[in-house]
Formats: sequence, C-alpha cells, structure tokens
Amino acid sequence: MGWAFLFLFALVATGAAFLWLKSPGTIPPLRDARGAQIPGSISERVTVEIGGVPQGMIIQSVDPSNPVLLFLHGGPGMPEFFLQNTHPTGLEQDFTVVWWEQRGAGISWSPDLDPGDLTIDRLILDTIEVADFLRARFGQDRILLLGHSWGSFLGLQVAARAPDRFTSYVGMAQVAHQLRSEIMAREVMIAAYRQRGDSGMVRRLEDASVSMETGMSNAYLRLRDAATHRLGGGTTRDMTSVITGVFLPVMGLPVYTLREKIGLWRGKAWSRGLLWEEILRTDLGEQVERLEIPMHFFIGAHDLTAAPALSRELYDHLDAPERQYHVFENSAHSPLFEEPDRAREILRSIAASAR
Repeated sequence: MGWAFLFLFALVATGAAFLWLKSPGTIPPLRDARGAQIPGSISERVTVEIGGVPQGMIIQSVDPSNPVLLFLHGGPGMPEFFLQNTHPTGLEQDFTVVWWEQRGAGISWSPDLDPGDLTIDRLILDTIEVADFLRARFGQDRILLLGHSWGSFLGLQVAARAPDRFTSYVGMAQVAHQLRSEIMAREVMIAAYRQRGDSGMVRRLEDASVSMETGMSNAYLRLRDAATHRLGGGTTRDMTSVITGVFLPVMGLPVYTLREKIGLWRGKAWSRGLLWEEILRTDLGEQVERLEIPMHFFIGAHDLTAAPALSRELYDHLDAPERQYHVFENSAHSPLFEEPDRAREILRSIAASAR
C-alpha cells in the first residue's frame, strides 16, 4: 500500500509539474516556413477594459494592415483559440485575426464578475465596444465579424444593431432556434444509432427527453456531447471525444497560465448557467428581420449541434443587401477549422468585395 501511494503521488506530482511547465501564459511569435520570426508580424495577448471590466484577446497577423477579423467564439463561455493548434486555419496570413474571449470566458474570467452583468444585451454592447477598440487601433473604418455557434447567436444581433462597424457578417454553424435544433438532433441520432445496431445508445437517447414544453433534460445534457461526437456530428467530424478533442488540447495550450486554464472551465460553467436557457428558447428569426451589411452563412452538412435545416430557414427569412449560403460537405460544426482552405478563399473574397 505504501509503494502504491508513493507511485500515485509521484504520478500526480509529475502531471502537475508538466501542466505548470506547459502553462507559461505566453503566445509564440509567427514564424515562416524556415522557422524565422516574420518581420512586422504580431502575435500577442491583449487585455482591454470593455464594459467596465478587463477582457482579454489574442491578436495574430503576418501584416497588421490586413483587414481585421473579429472572431466570436461559441459556448457560451468557450474560447476556441485551442482549435488553431489542432486544426490550423491560417487566418493570420490574410487577416489581422482577433480571438476575443468574451466577458466571463477564458482570460476574461474573474470570480469578481457580477452575474447580473452577464446578459445578451451586455454582451452585444461588449462586442460593439471591442469592435470600436479594434477599429481605432488598426485604423480601419469597418471590420469583418465572424460568429461561431453561440457566437453566431450573438453576432447576428450585433450586426443588426451596429452595421456601421462591420464590412460583412459571417455566421458559422448559425444558430436559429436552439431548442428546436436539439429536438431535431435527438431524432436524427436515435435513427442513426438504431441503424448501427447500438440498442444501448438508442435506449439512453429515448430516455433522455427534449421538448418545447420541458426543454432539455439533465439526462440529455449529460449524453449529448458524447452522442454527437461518436457520429461525427460534433465540434469537428474527426473529433470523437471532447476529452481528447477539447479538454486535453486546452490544458496543453501555452497561451494560458495554469490558473487561467482552471478559470476557463469555471467561466464556461458560469456562462452556461446564466445564458443557456435564454439561448435555447430564443427564436432569432423573431429578433432580427434584416441586416444592412452583406451576410454569409458557413454551414457544415454533418452538423448535429446547430441544425442546418434551421440555419437555412433563418437565412431565407433574413433580408440583406448581399447574402450567400455556403454548405461545407465535409464538415460538422466548425467548417472554418475543418475545411480551412475553402473557408479562407471565401473570406478573402468577402474582404476584397468590401474594399
């Protein structure tokens, strides 16, 4: 027993030391194919007071004069810079890309935050303030806005309220009415697992209720991520587990300190607890009728998180001076990370049109 305890203690201590060493809280410079730092490039963490509280962002660009792209992450409360390591986009080659970590998320998390301030309206105002900071810093009258998943729920409303700040709006895995999407996803998954002959998963999904009347049961919430990822309909088609696909990559990311990594998960739980029910119940088609700027949707054909059929329904409902609906046939919930070459080509075209 004594040797077993010592072995376990050594294992935990080694793991803690490894995590600490992998958590300096710094971001490496951008380098070329030879490994040399790219002259004039930027790769930095920035903290700015937004809406009265410090909020963090990661900014990268090989050329800071390139168009600014503000990325609104999903969740709520789940920063996505870690996907740049596992599924590089190359956005920094064409844009000054800003990975803002929203109020209460990631490096913007603090236990001193007031829960009463975490509202949809406050986050809309925060986004507009972030956009104004970036416009001033980089000397650009308007910037490109890209929202992913929950970020698309936020981004569409931001684009409708403050079109004068943005050249275009891009909604990736565009949320429309999330509770309806969850009901549809559950039905699709039951049919898929039944076809696979997985009676155990079929039974678990059938016992986990989701309805317009009662919302999402705790049983469904516990099962949802595993069930979608096993079918290739989760964050990315090749991600089979949120442990290996999300948790471990985040914990190994050097851009965060160990304290910030712990805070990231606290912030995710905090944000979800305060916002999730409102997101579930809101029909965005009732909130937004028209955008005054060009609108593009990036939709993964295999997405089981934001139903493509509902994204299309919302797209057809919205009016905009220019709009395009882009289906990514080899993607699930994150086309930019799953098919980056095609996504970047479209984004470059959007930026060129804005010029």
